Amino acid sequence: MSRRLPVIHKVTAENIGPFQQEHLDLEFSNGERRHFQRLVGRGPGAVVVVPMLDDQTVLLVREYAAGMHRYELGLVKGRIDEGETPVEAADRELKEEAGYGARRLEVLRALTLAPTYMSHQSWLVLARDLYPERLLGDEPEELEVVPWKLAELDQLMLREDFSEGRSLAALFIAREWLGGKQ
Repeated sequence: MSRRLPVIHKVTAENIGPFQQEHLDLEFSNGERRHFQRLVGRGPGAVVVVPMLDDQTVLLVREYAAGMHRYELGLVKGRIDEGETPVEAADRELKEEAGYGARRLEVLRALTLAPTYMSHQSWLVLARDLYPERLLGDEPEELEVVPWKLAELDQLMLREDFSEGRSLAALFIAREWLGGKQ
């Protein structure tokens, strides 16, 4: 069923770090009025990179996750800088976080985090034909690089230190995509 989008009567906003928090006064097609809040990302979004060391092995990184106050295992990821494409950002982040560049980079799709209250998008980029190259990044410490077999994704998804939803979704999407296109 196709519905008409709610009418926005008023928007107030405040800046909070890399986001703008907006308060929306909405009216739905049935006449109901509600107040919603949303976070609007500044800039062109982010990338989540699936770096394939070979046809069966992905490279993960272990880094400090301030939100959980622990070290988390996940994929290379980061913001897209102004003027960068998702492919350029993925290559840069891969060099900064994992110490590799990629000769083949392919955008598979966009992922959202929480679309009911957040506008942020992350572009899922598959990186293949890797070669060693390191760029200085903004990480406070060198990240541990952990090779992981895609065939063992069922074990990875149950680990307590692997909880980031974008990484989990990206690995399943990449595994399915690679199944027919290696």
